Amino acid sequence: MFNSLSPQLKQYLLITGNYWAFTLTDGALRMLVVLHFYSLGYTGIAIAMLFLFYEIFGVITNLVGGWLGARIGLNNTMNIGLLLQILALGMLLLPAQYLVVPWVMAAQALSGIAKDLNKMSAKSSIKLLVADNAQHTLFKWVAVLTGSKNALKGVGFFIGGLLLSLYGFNIAVLLMLLMLSLVWLLSVSQLKADLGKSKTKPKFTELLSKSRVINLLSAARMLLFGARDVWFVIALPLTLARQFGWSHWAVGSFLALWVIGYGAVQSVTPALTRSGPSATSPDGHSLMRWAILLSVIPALIALALWLQWHSEAALIGGLLLFGAVFAVNSSLHSYMIIRYAKSDGVSLDVGFYYMANAMGRLLGTVLSGWLYQAYGLTACLWVSSALLAATVLVSSRLSKHQA
Repeated sequence: MFNSLSPQLKQYLLITGNYWAFTLTDGALRMLVVLHFYSLGYTGIAIAMLFLFYEIFGVITNLVGGWLGARIGLNNTMNIGLLLQILALGMLLLPAQYLVVPWVMAAQALSGIAKDLNKMSAKSSIKLLVADNAQHTLFKWVAVLTGSKNALKGVGFFIGGLLLSLYGFNIAVLLMLLMLSLVWLLSVSQLKADLGKSKTKPKFTELLSKSRVINLLSAARMLLFGARDVWFVIALPLTLARQFGWSHWAVGSFLALWVIGYGAVQSVTPALTRSGPSATSPDGHSLMRWAILLSVIPALIALALWLQWHSEAALIGGLLLFGAVFAVNSSLHSYMIIRYAKSDGVSLDVGFYYMANAMGRLLGTVLSGWLYQAYGLTACLWVSSALLAATVLVSSRLSKHQA
């Protein structure tokens, strides 16, 4: 059956399968590290520091990885990403007494490089598999890739919490390493060579984008993801565990379901935004409208927590609403960067854009640990709302500068 598919669809399915497998291990590892080191007595800021290099190297990788993909091909950068994640998992198989903070940070740095090489390669590849005049198809393919990835990241959270509860940290990591090794072998043998290689060898000095619309999109993306992670990455799971007494299993399961729902909404964003074959494609005005709606939600949750008005129900309900609206924002962004990126050397523009995305995650992760430890979850939510207000301002400028 697979052999009867078109070459473009075969490559799309291989790329998506790689992305799915990687995402399962990435989500599971994130949950394993947060919950395992929390159980060992680490503070919120200490756990945040474990992910510091993960995010820092994500910034560097997206910038350099886009250039690398244009030179050696996206198939190679994707396979390198899978191999680096296998090595990162292997580093965490040491006995507990050797898993000191610098070693775990180094493993997370390797994982951060792997994750962003994989994501940049997958997102860039889609641009090359869809005709320029098929924008609705491009929107749907990007939405499905992005949405399914995030749904599987949620499954990864669930798997991480489950494996930690059933088998402990080391066995959980070993099982993920074995699964990803099989995927890497399949990818090396089947993924098309030279996918996305630029016709001309781009210079290292061409890393930074010269396009105004790409720069504005990137700034909006950085603020958007900083606003999410400032309360979602550290503050939220620790609040659920510490303040509301949730078990590791309950925290992992709930966040897994949240991310699965988030991914499902991303996948159907073209239908939600009424972007049919004859409809107008999303633009800067679309980003601004959805960012305005999103910016209100963290402020309302913070207000409910400050007033102590059904705190747990307000947090859970607000999180579900935030996830749905954030998913639409993210899906629109993911489509627009692929739409506006240049076809020749597409990974240069996409890599620069996801470098900004990684900077937002880095900002959010560090702020989440610090703000939660110093001021609590409510402060994280107010900062989230402020970052989203800045996203609205940047998006309003974007709506005036279409490519």
